[in-house]
Order: sequence, then C-alpha cells, then structure tokens
Amino acid sequence: MSDESDALERVIDEVVAPGAAEVDATGKFPREAIGALGRAGVLGLTTSAEVGGGGQGLRAAADVIERLAGACGSTAMVTLMHYAAVAAIDHHGPEDVRRRIAAGEYLATLAFSEVGSRSHFWAPLGTATAADRGGDVRLDGRKSWVTAAGEADGYVWSSRALAADGPMTLWLVPASSTGLRQPAPFDGLGLRGNASTPVTADGVTVARTAMIGADGGGLDLALAEILPFFLVLSAAFSVGLMEATVAETTRHLASTRLEHLDQSLAEQPLVRADHARMRLTTDQAAALLADTLSALESGRDDAMLRVLEVKAAAGEAAIDVTDLAMKVCGGAAFRKELGIERRFRDARAARVMAPTTDALLDFVGRAINGLPLL
Repeated sequence: MSDESDALERVIDEVVAPGAAEVDATGKFPREAIGALGRAGVLGLTTSAEVGGGGQGLRAAADVIERLAGACGSTAMVTLMHYAAVAAIDHHGPEDVRRRIAAGEYLATLAFSEVGSRSHFWAPLGTATAADRGGDVRLDGRKSWVTAAGEADGYVWSSRALAADGPMTLWLVPASSTGLRQPAPFDGLGLRGNASTPVTADGVTVARTAMIGADGGGLDLALAEILPFFLVLSAAFSVGLMEATVAETTRHLASTRLEHLDQSLAEQPLVRADHARMRLTTDQAAALLADTLSALESGRDDAMLRVLEVKAAAGEAAIDVTDLAMKVCGGAAFRKELGIERRFRDARAARVMAPTTDALLDFVGRAINGLPLL
C-alpha cells in the first residue's frame, strides 16, 4: 500500500467513519473530515505536481471517492465535487489557488445548475456583464444547488457569455464575494452533511482574470474536462456505497440467527438469493467503472460512450442494491445503527443530480444513433 493510500485509510478510520453517523443525524458539514483529507494530501491529489500537488489522474481520484463513500456519503460527495472543480481550475485557474489546493488549504466546488433551467446545466440563465469600473465583471444568477455552499473556498461558476457567441462562460468566484447569498440551510433526505443549497449572486463583482478558459467556451470546457470527472467519480461513489452495503449485509446475515431452526439468516435460501443479486449488481457496476477508466486511459473509441453510461448505470444499481439490503436485513435495516438505511437514502441522490439518469439515458441514446448530444 502506498503512503498516500495509507494516509487516506488512516483518515477514514480515525475521522471519516467515526463521524459519519453524527454528520447524517445532525446535517453537520464534515469539516473535521475535509480538514483531515486536506492535511493528508487527498484534496491536492489531482493537482499538478508543478504546483506541489499529487499529479494523479482520474483512476486515483475514483479510488478515493469509492473508499470515502463506503464510510460517509456526505464527505465523499464534497470531495467528489472538489475534484470535478479542480479538473478545470488546475488547467485554467490562477497559480496561487492551484498551490493552495495542492497544499490542502482550499476546497472547491461546482455551481452549475440554476433555478430557471434546473438540471439542464448546459443552459445557464445567469448573466455576466461589464461592471461600471475598470475591467471588472458583474455576475447575477440563481443556482439551484451548490454542494459545500458556504463551506467551500471557491465556486466554479457558470454564466451566459460575457461578450462572445458561445453558450457559457466559467468563472472562479471566491465564496467570500459580496453579493453571494444562501437562502436556507440544507435539510435533505440523504447526503445530509454535504451543505447542498441554492446560492444567489446579486451583483457579485469579479475581475476578468477570474474567467476560466475562454469567454463563451465554458460548455466545451465543462464537457471535455469537468463532466468526465463528475460522471466517473459519481459512479465510483455509487460503487463504494454498494460495497459497504453488501459488506454490512453479509455481517448481519452471518451474525443473526433463527434460534428455533439453529440456523443463521445466511442459511435461508430466499435470503441468499437476494444477497447474491446484491453482489452481482455491485460487481456489474464495478466492472463498468473499471472498463470506463481503461477506455479513457487507452483512448478507446467508445470512451465517451462509457463516460455517459457509467453514472446512470451505477447510480441505478446502487438504488437496487440498497433496496434489496433493506429487504434482506428486515427490521434491523430500518434502525440507524446498522448503517444500511443511511446508505439507502444516500444512494437516491445520483438519480437526480445533474445530469440526471434520464438526461444521461437520452445522451446515450443520441450517441448510439449518431445524433448530437445537445
């Protein structure tokens, strides 16, 4: 096991896993876990070595998210969105921010989906206009959901183009910017500690140098650099959640007995069949994730198709596996201490996080029929 892997395992064992139940129960942002991940070099894992980062790619990030998701879904999702944002910042962002990310001192996130266009992240309604003074830019918009809102240090923010013809421009907006507002705290079904709330920009002023990439080129950048990270890491999240659910179910079935038969639950044929379905579904999703990573690394012709498939497939698989776990473990699964009902709730987020499962199915259908995605 590498030093980085050892460090991650220590953080999971000592901070992330012990705090998961409280994060879920209270909706508390996992600040202790995120801080520990930063100090362990995990937040800087994918940042370029030239600025002091780990210089690792998508496969290493997927391993981190899978392992975190097995311990605490909220911590895993915050880290996932950080990596997705860093995919753009590391190529196009300012060096000082990149160095802070590499040092584990800066948490980033995405601010894409908007109130008016909802999960259609490719159609921002928020605007960017020239400010009254100098070369500054005014941003106005209403984001419907931003993970780590009020907790991250900076948002990769989408708007309509400033002056170009393209559909979208991206900006790196400091979370401390005057004019950013959160209407309400997050109190959700699952991922309760991920601080995912609406964020409104009302006359937020940034320098033109805050632009990430070219004016009007934000959609191309998002599709080429951010979306692969988000979709693949979302699949890794689902796989990690499924693995933890299967493991917890296995322990429960082995340790719980039907005393009148002198048998464990694992010895019951119907229970075993559902347990086997859980294992099979998990393995299928994990195999697709591994194949997607291989396709990207080798430049296979079907790499982008796999990227479009993998979040939808793994997300739906996680819903099926956690649903079966609730059935297989019976009344015990409804209690908080087993951890299955928490994962049951967390699994449902993937279906509605943009791009949603339905949107991805449409993308896949378009791709296999030779039609444009948008």
